[in-house]
Amino acid sequence: MPYKVTAVLSAALLALAATACGGDAEPEGSQASQITVWTEENLADRIAVQQQIVNEFTQKTGIKVELVGMAEDQFSQSITAAAAAGKLPDVIGALPLSAVRELEANDLLDTETPGKVVDQLGRGDFSARALELNTSDGKLLAVPSDAWAQLVLYRKDLFEKAGLEPPETYEAMEAAAAKLNTGGVAGITLAVAPKDSFTAQSFEHVALANGCELVDKSGNVALNSPACVRAFDFYSKLGTQYSVKGKQDVDSTRATYFSGKAAMTIWSSFILDELASLRNDALPSCAECRSDKEWLAKNTGVVTALKGPDGAAPAQYGEIVSWAITRDASKDAAQKFVAFMMNEGYERWLGMAPEGKFPTRTSFATKWDKLPAGVDSKKPLSEIYPADVLDALRKAPHTIARWGIPQGQGKLVGAAMGELPVPKALSGIVEGSLTAQAAADQAKTDVETIKRGIRQ
Repeated sequence: MPYKVTAVLSAALLALAATACGGDAEPEGSQASQITVWTEENLADRIAVQQQIVNEFTQKTGIKVELVGMAEDQFSQSITAAAAAGKLPDVIGALPLSAVRELEANDLLDTETPGKVVDQLGRGDFSARALELNTSDGKLLAVPSDAWAQLVLYRKDLFEKAGLEPPETYEAMEAAAAKLNTGGVAGITLAVAPKDSFTAQSFEHVALANGCELVDKSGNVALNSPACVRAFDFYSKLGTQYSVKGKQDVDSTRATYFSGKAAMTIWSSFILDELASLRNDALPSCAECRSDKEWLAKNTGVVTALKGPDGAAPAQYGEIVSWAITRDASKDAAQKFVAFMMNEGYERWLGMAPEGKFPTRTSFATKWDKLPAGVDSKKPLSEIYPADVLDALRKAPHTIARWGIPQGQGKLVGAAMGELPVPKALSGIVEGSLTAQAAADQAKTDVETIKRGIRQ
């Protein structure tokens, strides 16, 4: 889950999730009267929105739905317990790609019904990339719902004044960082904290741009490839020569950019409402922001896909979240429910956080533009950001790439994110104890160790 929406599941909800009564398998063509749905959109305000949609679904179909909030960090434990007890939920919502692959690896998915849902709604209306990332051996594993994206944010005013091109490539990014790293403003504020998953996500964004992969097509760890070594070298150079000193993390990078003391940063799209002063606990504090609270948003450019010298095409890190249907689900009811959430309930689902929920259904793109974003204040993104920025954001689900997912290594991706071998290696370069090659070799060795410890 993206940084600002992660929440800890209460003990009561965890207990409920671990013992939730999933629908028993129904005979072909039968219709269940009740299904159980787990959702990783588990914040209280979002549960309330989902419950309203659920109630409408029940009124329309007569199918009752037990909605259970689930924290991402409790998912593996809870689904394992539910499977062992024969009490799988029927449907699981807002699942990240690695969790979908974990369910696949444990043979817990219905891989027939998701394709039926997509065909029912119109396959051509879905992002082809989102479908691809959720497909294995020709089977659609889950219905892709929405996406958030990692972005390069940059100060348009500073770039224009210096005659710089947007930071769409390694070369342009480094040139801008070097030229703008002056006068009390850092060229970039970049995460290098070794114990922060944000560092791992930021680096993966940069690495994917250069064609650096976690594993090769055979599943062998490939982090010491020439493309990866170059990515380690490039990222660490930005972090040591042109960024703010110290172990910058998810909070400090945002704070530095918001204070006007950095020309660029890498952050997720969930920053967009905060950047526009729509969230009181994370307001921009630059000098110009005092008289115009949207000044920083107006003067920020957005780059979605980045390209490195070894990359075949621009790429970016991001997350596709999906609706999964389990192997024991009441399939007719589950199909009806997911189709409803992706159609009649879809606009309200996206509206829970439009800055981090880009639609995978292209027919909802213009509606997404007008959805109010924010927490303490609400305003459509289209009233804040120019059309070219919104166009770039809408394209994000079509360009997202991910380490390990296409190679069927979702469990490794999840385990590596838990142990953070790449941020540890990067920290070694920043501290001066490792070269880029040595860091890449260390990361490869550490990931291989993690891989050997995963239960296949």
